[in-house]
Amino acid sequence: MEEKVLEIINGHNKALSYDEILERLTDEEVPYLPEVLSKLIKDLKIRYTNKGKYAKFDDKSQKIGVFAANRKGFGFVIIDGEDKDYHISSENVNGAIDGDEVVIKVLDESRHEASVLRVNKRNLNNLLVGEFYKKGDKNFLKLDDDKLNIIVEILDEDAKGAVSGHKVVVKIDNKVNNSNYYQGKIIRILGHKDDPGVDILSIAARYQISDIFPDEVISELKNIPDEVKIEELKGRKDLTDEVIFTIDGDDTKDIDDAISIKKLDNGNYLLGVHIADVSHYVKEGTALGDEAYLRGTSSYLADTVIPMLPHQLSNGICSLNPNVIRLTLSCVMEIDDKGKLVSSDIFESYIKSKKQMTYKNVNKILNENVIPSGYEEFVSDLKLMEELSKIIRKSKIEKGYLDFDIPEPKIITDENGKAIDIQKRIQDTGENLIEDFMIMANETVATTIAYMDLPFIYRVHGLPDEEKISNFLKFVNILGYKVNANLKNITPKTIQNILKQLKDKKEYNILSSMLLRSMQKAVYDNVNIGHFGLASKFYTHFTSPIRRFPDLTVHRLLRTYLFNHNIDNEVVDYYNSTLPEVAKHSSEREMAATQCERDVDDMKMAEYMESHIGEVYKGVISTVTNYGIYVELPNLVEGMIKIDQLDDDYYFYDESTFSLVGKRSKKRYMLGEKLEIVVDSVIKDKGLINFRLNKGEKNGNSKQEGEV
Repeated sequence: MEEKVLEIINGHNKALSYDEILERLTDEEVPYLPEVLSKLIKDLKIRYTNKGKYAKFDDKSQKIGVFAANRKGFGFVIIDGEDKDYHISSENVNGAIDGDEVVIKVLDESRHEASVLRVNKRNLNNLLVGEFYKKGDKNFLKLDDDKLNIIVEILDEDAKGAVSGHKVVVKIDNKVNNSNYYQGKIIRILGHKDDPGVDILSIAARYQISDIFPDEVISELKNIPDEVKIEELKGRKDLTDEVIFTIDGDDTKDIDDAISIKKLDNGNYLLGVHIADVSHYVKEGTALGDEAYLRGTSSYLADTVIPMLPHQLSNGICSLNPNVIRLTLSCVMEIDDKGKLVSSDIFESYIKSKKQMTYKNVNKILNENVIPSGYEEFVSDLKLMEELSKIIRKSKIEKGYLDFDIPEPKIITDENGKAIDIQKRIQDTGENLIEDFMIMANETVATTIAYMDLPFIYRVHGLPDEEKISNFLKFVNILGYKVNANLKNITPKTIQNILKQLKDKKEYNILSSMLLRSMQKAVYDNVNIGHFGLASKFYTHFTSPIRRFPDLTVHRLLRTYLFNHNIDNEVVDYYNSTLPEVAKHSSEREMAATQCERDVDDMKMAEYMESHIGEVYKGVISTVTNYGIYVELPNLVEGMIKIDQLDDDYYFYDESTFSLVGKRSKKRYMLGEKLEIVVDSVIKDKGLINFRLNKGEKNGNSKQEGEV
């Protein structure tokens, strides 16, 4: 009907009255006209004239976009399909808050300046997180997200006994007087802001990640056994006599995957990847299943894990703990000496893991030939696995597999959750081995279903945008490096070659991060377009059903198609209709968890640096902006030197060289330059760390490069 009304209005040169539009509609359509007209006006498809009529929309100075607020009061509006953003000064924000869909009027096209005319759609989450405080005889919420320019009052009867300093989750109740003034009700008190762990829970709550499960989920746990029953083994392949074990981090408690290996008489390898059969316990249409869908993923936040499934499952009956029978789905693959898959079998099984290994101990065996106690009988299997892993990795690299080799931080905390150290996560032989085997299993499962041409969930990664890669190479050229690349036909090999040419450059870590950010993000989709970063035609997530809902969904699909042989039209139609939303929702929850993890890391890094204020460090410039420079320390902590801290000259941002330049001295601050800095200040709650240049301070705490 929207299209019909739009066609009626656009088909006339003159404005039409409400009645003139009405007479062109059927009796069934008439009741919907007010709603349709309102939406068309809102979407800038028609306009309402001063004479009360409806006409074509022809004001090109008005646009619809999403408002991105800055905590200083101004913001930008991002227009879908345009490569430029419009700056909105604080006086032209007109009540818009971060994430709002707004209508803007362009004030100066050349300077990309605009004002907000109205808010089309308020992006105000129903649940907000902040600190409860009293002002006079009223209660208010100090929002954690200071980009939300609103006031939230909490009536006494809705305060749940909160006192000043409590971090709370508030449900917005109503808007007062059509302004940015709201009333809300406290639905949960997280704890006092100074209590251990409340800092992480507060960030998690902002992303709708909860550490508690609904009552109906807890109730269903009563029906979940603590150990596998004999009747559950029926129809499954018994692998309990096989040498199967797990390799994980020192503190891992939710173990999804186990592995096994044999060398065949023909010289090929028989690799087994055995994954916890979560789908046996977490069924569709149950509270457990619905909650797993809503969460989408587990979140790993510094020293805190907020699981997708309750601990009774994630650490208990589903976890592949040693020396107990566990239900699994097995993917057994025959692989030749070139890393090519010869044959595969996917089936229901049960295992008894012979050993819970750690990466640390496996790396001692494979790298140092040191055998920790209790590992003696597994050394030959581990060395055979290493042999196969190297073959698989070589094959992946030859196909174009991209290894950006970007270091990640690991936050070390004390018993109260306070950050006491920051280390780089290790990606060594054992970690690579597990990664290689899991990728192989994921590809095998995806390929199996793809050739059956049945509805499925894939993990996809699209082709990079040619313009973004071109801009990256221009930036590299400005740094003085010549990189050859054919951008007319971008393949994984193209990006692999760029990384190879940059590998020996001092700015490699920074440049590889920039190149990664210029590429698309991997997401879940029911339509397969391949995985560019892995150079894989078919890829899925099969190996972590305890932690990720898409993997759980893949297990359900495998059971339906392969084990129950149910592929009739009704089943196919059902999955064709439901999987797009599952994929979309899973991608959204993954992005929320990823951003939450980053925010927690930033906050914990700031907390760690609080005890190092005034100390001197050496670092490198990782980003240059028009408001300052970011310096990264060897432990991956990043802080900012604001432009007004550079007080030896007036500095401006030179877009042509992506650097800050002194107006008088012509001194430049560029990416990759080494600087000696002093930790100036920290705002822990915001995850902000401020540096200043060291001007010869000697405080006895100077740290050498590489030492933090």
